[in-house]
Parts: sequence; structure tokens; C-alpha cells
Amino acid sequence: MKVKTWFTLVSFVVAGPGVFQAQERPSINRVRDSGGSERGMDRSQIDVQSYRIDAKIDPAAQTIVATATVRFVPLTDTNSLTFELNNSLSLSKVLDEDGSQVSASRMQSDMAVGVTLGRTLPTGKVATLTFVYDGKLTGNEESPVFGIKFAAIHPDVAYFMYPGRWFPVSGYTTDRFTMDLKVTTPAGYKVVASGIDSQLAAPAGYAITECRFDQPSFPGSFAVVHGDAQGVQAGGVTTSFYLRQTSAMALQYGAEISKAMLFFTDLYGAPYKKDLAVVETEDGAPTGYAAPGILFLAPRGIGTAVNSDLVANEVAQQWWGTVVSPTSRNHLWIQNGMARYSEALYTEHVNGKGALETAVHNDYVEALTADQAPLIQSSRLEDYSPEFNAATYGKGAAVLNMLRGVIGDDNFMKLIRAVPEQFAWKSINTDDFRHVAEQVYGQELGWFFTEWIESSGAPQFKMEYTVFRTQKSPGFRVMGKITQDLDLFRMPVEMKVITEGNPETQKVEVVGTASEFAVDTFGKPKDVQLDPDDHVLHYDDNMRVAVAIKRGEEYTQIGDYSEALKEYQKALDVTRNSSLAHYRIGELFFLQGNWQPSANEFREALNGDLIPKWTEVWAHINLGKIFDVSDQRDRAMNEYRQALRTKDNTYGALQEAEKYMSQKYVRQRSSN
Repeated sequence: MKVKTWFTLVSFVVAGPGVFQAQERPSINRVRDSGGSERGMDRSQIDVQSYRIDAKIDPAAQTIVATATVRFVPLTDTNSLTFELNNSLSLSKVLDEDGSQVSASRMQSDMAVGVTLGRTLPTGKVATLTFVYDGKLTGNEESPVFGIKFAAIHPDVAYFMYPGRWFPVSGYTTDRFTMDLKVTTPAGYKVVASGIDSQLAAPAGYAITECRFDQPSFPGSFAVVHGDAQGVQAGGVTTSFYLRQTSAMALQYGAEISKAMLFFTDLYGAPYKKDLAVVETEDGAPTGYAAPGILFLAPRGIGTAVNSDLVANEVAQQWWGTVVSPTSRNHLWIQNGMARYSEALYTEHVNGKGALETAVHNDYVEALTADQAPLIQSSRLEDYSPEFNAATYGKGAAVLNMLRGVIGDDNFMKLIRAVPEQFAWKSINTDDFRHVAEQVYGQELGWFFTEWIESSGAPQFKMEYTVFRTQKSPGFRVMGKITQDLDLFRMPVEMKVITEGNPETQKVEVVGTASEFAVDTFGKPKDVQLDPDDHVLHYDDNMRVAVAIKRGEEYTQIGDYSEALKEYQKALDVTRNSSLAHYRIGELFFLQGNWQPSANEFREALNGDLIPKWTEVWAHINLGKIFDVSDQRDRAMNEYRQALRTKDNTYGALQEAEKYMSQKYVRQRSSN
């Protein structure tokens, strides 16, 4: 049995760019090992074909009563099956295709149901089982993913996301299925689900909605909402919003979703559905979750300004996850990496190449925060854990960006369009993806996938070189050697030679632990830079600082301040004047009410490299707060004035400074 490993961070806030948020939220999300599915062991003995579900929702009582018939094909002769089912749901009975009740037992530790049949099901022959169950889902029950609400019923909204296992699931995130869903609700409620919906005849005071999704995918999510949709039309796309707390944001999000939908349609081809529904969930639910035709967004994700990264990721999953998905969890890097890299492509489209470089850098940092197994072993990672996100999202996106550099922009764009076209409504694995890439590129790429998918680690390059004058044109030759510590490494790496004239670039093939090179130039070389634009995932001093700070932020989020401090200190061991590392340490002491060390660190941040630039304005603001706490109002006012002089409004800094110019900062005390 897996031990629950999650923490909740209560509302205790440092200004602006802190790693804390002002609402209670899960900070690290561990999922139980339920029959191996979350951890991707792919032990399923069946291939699910379809579900037929009849559910009755009572919003006032917060209950669901359901009958789910699953049609499947055994992959081996068997008389014993396992399905995942939310522990908050009570199983009444399980019936075979003849209507006879079969033996079923609850496995609470795995949030699963074991079914033992009276006969052996032969391989390849279609069979059915019917589950009858009910339960109360308030959102406070134990979730299959600890600390995240994936299913809850409230009087004003009910949401049922696939990860909540509100119906019996086999082959979580990998076994595609169709669904015929019939939902009974009190009159006045509307059902939002994937597929084509129709209204059926219903008893007085009730409404019955049937939703059919006939393509094999993951249509196992729906919502029950009260009231009509707020429709927003933009760019030929109509988005239906079911918002409560954040209804004022509908117009802005409608415009952004339209832009993202049109952009990704140009990249990936026609989506399953261009007109999406957006359902607002609640705090404690995932920031965003995408189902076919539906986006579930939490209030904190919607915020007060459009979160374009969130929009891009969720809209992109209408292709990556809905239209094409991995054959097993070992290949989730394709789906999650493409969803994350879609964010980078979208921000490049909207804000230019510089924004892409920033997004990719952040993905590279995340990729290196966890000591990972190879991506091809992602099934070992727990769903929604930091390690899972670092691998399948962060490193997945990093791999795609490096592949783009190897095969070129044009070929890469052809690749990401060809995959959803060739594998529409199908599953894909890494070999499939590689074969499409090789078809587009026209060259073998096994070495690339061996390095970045089947191996772990990242190199740290060292280079030594000598410059010679030659008797023949072009005039100078740079000869040297590149070393790194991964014996199996192979990768073309860009080398830039800064000369007295124009800089010259050349790709150098780095193979093994030592690779010699020679580059001829016309102008006299002044400097030689290896991978100057950081296209290859690798360590250097700057990256080690960024990774250590990122790890420290993750520890801070779960309240493990001692480990966070160790990570921030690692960053300072590499770069003593890192303003961001000093700033984060200042935050830790601030949160603990340890004012003098906090002030010292904010001062060090101001005396450091001021990278990123916002550390200056926010260090002044936090120093002002510390002086206010210690009843030194004049000194506090001076810090707020210095913050205003920076004219840096990152994260609303200027409004924050003006606020405390007019009213003294009052220390927030914990209720504990």
C-alpha cells in the first residue's frame, strides 16, 4: 500500500513573484499505485471498446447513482479482471453479459475493483460487464490523485473528470474507448459532455440528456451546470462558457481560445471540434484539464488576466490526447511534451522568437530538476508528481525542441502535422513517432531517440582550442577538442566563432566523451562559443543555478524550508551574486517571521546580478514591509519610493508599492 505523500500550503503570502499563492492548495500531488495503471505498468488484460453509462445526478444531495456497461476484448484467456473505481463510490453489484451477478471485491488501497468470473473469457472474444454503483461526491473525499479534486457535485455545478475514476476504468490514459452517456438531472440543469447530445423524454421535474462519442478517445468527462452558457464568438470560433466566480473573463478568454484554436488548426490540421465548452470548476481542482470538446478551468487558473500558456496547453490537447495518444504510459512524453511545446509554439507566434527562447529555457530547467529514469520508462513515475511533470512535460518539450533543431523548422512543422493525420483516433508509441520523423527528414534518427528517450542524463561540455593562421584561404583555423562525461552521447552542436569580421557558425558532431574539431574562418577568431543559443539540453553554471532555484521553489511549496534553503545555497555556491537565489532565501525567512536574516537577503539581492530584473523592485517592496513590521515607517516609505523609481511593474509591483505608501503593511499571522 502506498503511503499518502502530499502537503497543503495555507494562505501565507509573500509579495508578487513569490512561490506561494493566496489560497489553500495542494503543492505536491502523489497518486496511489492502483493496480499499476497510474504508474503505467500496463498490466491490463483487456482492450476496452466502449462504455454505456446511465447516471442520475442529485446536485442538492451531492450524489450519483450509475450503471456502467463496459464492452471489452480480452487480450489473454482470463477469469479475473481489475478496474479502477473511486473509493467514494459504493459498488452494489457486477453483472456479466447474461445478467448473472459475478463476484466483485473492493481493493480500497488501490482504489480498484477485482472481478472474478465463473468462467474463463477467451482471448479476442467480445465480452461485457455491467457495474451498478452509487455514492456522494462533495470534493472532500479521498481523490485518486491525493490533493486534487477531479470529481465533485455541488448545487451550482458538478464536474466529473476522467482521472476521478467516477466510472470503472481500465488502461488509464492509454486504452481508448467510445462512450454513450445518459445523464438524468433535475429540470433546469444542463449536461456538458463530449460528443453529440440530445434531449430524451423525462419524468416531470427532470431532464435526461444523452451524449454519444463514437470515435475511440477519452470522452469520460462531463459537467452538470445551472443556467445558460455565455457564448463568445471570435474569429469564426464560438466558445460556450459556464463560469461563476470569473464570468467577467469570458470575453477575454473567448478571444484567446479562438486565436489558439485557429493557430493550432493551421499547425495540426482540423480538430475534432473547433467550438469548445469551458466549465469553471473550483479551487482544489486541477488548474486546467482538457477532455474532447471541453476545457475544465479552476478559478485560480482563469485569474484576472488571460493565462495564454494555460489556454495553449489545454487547446492543444484537443489534438494531443484527444485525436492521438500514447500506446502506454512509457510514451506519454509524446502527448504531454507536445502539449507543453505547443505553449512555446503559440507564444512564439504571439510574442516572437525571444518568447519562445524563454519558454524553452524554462522547460529545460524543469527537465533537469528531477533525477530521471529514461523517458521510455515514464511508467515508473507517479501521475501528477513533480518527477512526472519534469519528465513527460519538461523533458518531453525539450526533446521536441532539440529534434526541431536537428531536422530543421520546415521538417519539424511537417512532422507535427503528419502525426495527428496518420494516427488520428489511434495510439502511438515512440517508434511510430520516430518513423514519421525519419520519413519527413529523409535520414535515420535512431541515434537521437536512443540518446534522449532511451537514455538519461545531460552532458556538461568543456572545450579547449587553439587558433592557427593558415597559408591558404580562408586564413585561420580553430582546432580543438570538446569533452563531456556521457560515453554514449551523440549530438550535432552549433559552434559560433566570434571573429574580427562577421561571426561564423558551424555544426560540430559531438560523439562520446571526446570529440575533436576544426573550423576555418576568414576573420581572426576572438572567441569560440559552443551551443551559444542553448539548443542542446546540457548543464553549465547558469543552468545549475536555475535548476537549484527551481528545486528550492518546489520544496518551498510543500513547506520543506530546510531542503529549500539547501537548494538555494547550491545556487549561491555556483553564482555567489545570484539575486534570485538571495531573493528566494529572503522569502523563506520572511515567511518564518525571521526579519533580520530576511532583510539581509533582500539587501544581497539588490547588490547581486539583478537577474531577473524584477528582483530589484520586489526586494525594495519586501524590505519596506519588514520595516513596517518593525515600526520603522520612515524607512519603509523610503523602500516603497525606491520601488516606484524602478518603474518596473512586473507582477503588479508598482500598485503594491503605492498600496503600502498609503497604508502601513500589517503582518499576516497564521491562525495556527
